[in-house]
Amino acid sequence: MDQFAPDDSEPHSEIARLEQLIEELTLKLETCRKYSGAALAAMGLGAVLLAAGIFGVIALDPVTLLAAAAALMGGIVLAGSNRSTAREIQAQLAEAEEERRGLIGRIQLRVVTERPVLH
Repeated sequence: MDQFAPDDSEPHSEIARLEQLIEELTLKLETCRKYSGAALAAMGLGAVLLAAGIFGVIALDPVTLLAAAAALMGGIVLAGSNRSTAREIQAQLAEAEEERRGLIGRIQLRVVTERPVLH
């Protein structure tokens, strides 16, 4: 009494695999968002240090200048790299979701009718 036809078993396992992939890609995208925040913080810190040194709020010695420049440039590099990675992940995520929708559309689903309640 198998309720699924043999040709339906593959789409179900493929849908399950795609749902797992979608979950993994969503977690990776969340990690990218965290790195984006870190990149913005690094750029902000570098910019504040440079501005404070330029306006004389802090002494602009070589170590401070190097730290500010490293934070600013490191933040820019991290933001750029992270942005391209996030775009790739979003494209993979959209592709997996579209494939899952297509597989779900191919399955012949049964309509479950409401059963009468027996009191």
